[in-house]
Amino acid sequence: MTATIHPTAYIATGAKLGKNVTVGPFAVIESAVEIGDNCKIGAHAVVQPFVKMGDGNILHPHAVLGDLPQDTSFNANTVSWLVCGNNNVFREGFTAHRASKPDGETRIGSGCYFMNNSHVAHDCSIGNKTIFANNVAIGGHVQIGNNVFMGGAVVVHQFCRIGAFAIVQGTTGLNMDVIPFTLIGGRPAKHYKLNTVGLRRAGITGERYNILAAAFRLLRNKQSLEGLHETEELLMLKEWLAVKSKRGVHGFVDISA
Repeated sequence: MTATIHPTAYIATGAKLGKNVTVGPFAVIESAVEIGDNCKIGAHAVVQPFVKMGDGNILHPHAVLGDLPQDTSFNANTVSWLVCGNNNVFREGFTAHRASKPDGETRIGSGCYFMNNSHVAHDCSIGNKTIFANNVAIGGHVQIGNNVFMGGAVVVHQFCRIGAFAIVQGTTGLNMDVIPFTLIGGRPAKHYKLNTVGLRRAGITGERYNILAAAFRLLRNKQSLEGLHETEELLMLKEWLAVKSKRGVHGFVDISA
């Protein structure tokens, strides 16, 4: 089935649309754009040049993908990219910017859900099945793992990392890294405990959960993780911790008080 395009929409000559794509009223799709099969582009949504999008993505009204980085040194003639996977939902007013360096990429995985007025800045990397609640804003070069939940109005400083399966409490400001599998919140932000609900929903239960709980206690007490049985999750955690942080890592809630 060919694309269904509303007569008021604008599709540039150089744009490539897959099968069964729907484009709503007054939507704009610029040149050098690739949109996969079964995507839905809502009314007044805009897809700027140098965006590659997989299958099954949904852009709600007034979402804007691929605009210029909010970097005062960026040359508008630079060719850089925003690359999105499959089956993402971009709600009203969502924005994501392409990368700031030549041939660089801002990357969004698959199965993500971005609520209204949330923002992904230049050069960020977003994992699969991640959720941004309303008004989440992340700075440039932020890395977010798979299955992360960002509460409403969370803001993240550039170059921070947020590990997989983390949950960030609404209105939290992050200026350092967030450990995978954890719940973080407060002002200043601190790690509270494991993301128990998220881990259970992901099937990380029983001994797998217990080992993560033991690892969390050791990290809180600044002790080594050596000696713990190496499950898939523990190996992921060790790999994440082995990467040198550019911002440092947020601390823990003091349970001794």
